[in-house]
Amino acid sequence: MSRNLTDKMARDTKWTFVIENRPGVGGNIGLDQIARAKPDGYTIGMAQTSNLAINPAIMPVMPFQAATDFSPIALIAQVPMLLVVPAQSGVRSMSDLISKAQTSPTELRQAVAALGTVGHLAGELLARQAKYKVLIVPYKGASPALTDLIGGQTDFMMATPQGILPLIQSGKLRVLAVTSAKRLNMFPDVPTIAESGFLGFEAVDWKVVVGPAGLSQEKIQRFNQIINQALKNPMLIEQLEAEGSITIGGTSEQARDYIASEQRQWAKLIHESGLKF
Repeated sequence: MSRNLTDKMARDTKWTFVIENRPGVGGNIGLDQIARAKPDGYTIGMAQTSNLAINPAIMPVMPFQAATDFSPIALIAQVPMLLVVPAQSGVRSMSDLISKAQTSPTELRQAVAALGTVGHLAGELLARQAKYKVLIVPYKGASPALTDLIGGQTDFMMATPQGILPLIQSGKLRVLAVTSAKRLNMFPDVPTIAESGFLGFEAVDWKVVVGPAGLSQEKIQRFNQIINQALKNPMLIEQLEAEGSITIGGTSEQARDYIASEQRQWAKLIHESGLKF
């Protein structure tokens, strides 16, 4: 997403963008580089739900203060989760899944690619709203989690469209619902969880461009303008939709308020659920 976005930004501005991958600790390592950078407008970063909203609520020690060490610039996109079950499962709808969860003598098993991810916490949120217990089965990545799901060792999973689309197309997985507020263009017939009886339900991975704290308002607005222009590019929109993303855009103030709202939502869920990692 960073490469696709900066490719369009470079074409519009003739600027040169260098992408530096700094993975690790749920995105904390890369984002920490942004927090430590000079607020001169030469270093910006792609942040997301995990490192800005979830990690601060579950990790006892953080290398940065998520609420104060960054200058939000612009929201880029939401990436909803797809709630999927094995194709051979008798569960064919959300009502089937909820009924099974509420009546089964054993807990439903939710496969998660890693603890503390949006996919994991979306399952916890659904379990709280639907009033059933769920057994979280963590894996070291999506591949082994999906392998066991297809084999029936677990009951369901919430995963990003990009990672599981081939398995859906090949008939190995069945999609029951999406976690976004609106349906996805790639699955127009698949309902949202909110439509399936859980009004207001929304749990998505999101991407936002941020700079270090202290970045001037002039630079924030300039970047915001360029990003919003890039997000109108038909090719970029097509690229994002092809991987199941929903373009957002908007002002820097909207980005700031959205981040704060997400931080409150995930912190509340984690606190009330007593989740510890």
